[in-house]
Amino acid sequence: MQLDAAKRFSGANTCSAGSEYLQLAFAEFKNTFQSGFCPSYTALVSSGHVKRPHDEDIQSNVLEIIGSNIQSTYITCPADPAATLGIKLPFLVMIVKNLKKYFTFEIQVLDDKNVRRRFRASNFQAITRVKPYICTMPLKMDEGWNQIQLNLADFTRRAYGTNYVETLRVQVHANCRLRRIYFSDRLYSEEELPPEFKLYLPMQKA
Repeated sequence: MQLDAAKRFSGANTCSAGSEYLQLAFAEFKNTFQSGFCPSYTALVSSGHVKRPHDEDIQSNVLEIIGSNIQSTYITCPADPAATLGIKLPFLVMIVKNLKKYFTFEIQVLDDKNVRRRFRASNFQAITRVKPYICTMPLKMDEGWNQIQLNLADFTRRAYGTNYVETLRVQVHANCRLRRIYFSDRLYSEEELPPEFKLYLPMQKA
């Protein structure tokens, strides 16, 4: 169950979600694109920072999550630990920059057995391990900006033999720069994406 991150630019403009400096948008679209869904998030920082720098590659502000201890530096959504996202669309797309440091993120889902499962992807793990409540997987990233695509329905079925119902929580740990996270009913080509889901590169000077 290898996660391959294609270095293909596709993504987003931004919307504020719980913080004046957030350049992360949790949005979902299906058939007609819906981009108004922006829940709040909370950040836990230990020996690091969560801030908004300007990324020269894409000429835009992004969310940077940096920490010497990846387990104790992260953002999580929703902010309320008792709340859930309730997103039923099975495809998650994350626009993230490879900083050539340890990086991990985790998605919590609910299956049709009413069991909460977690999928954790890390760029420092070599093999997939499936335990009753968590599946840990290797994450392959190219240099620079990556588009990570997750078929959560397929992961749930292959790992646990159950059916995906909804996504409950998203947690992104150090170390990365994050541009956008969104959910969809299927994977869309660059041409099909609405403007707010595209990531435009600056024009190259001759």
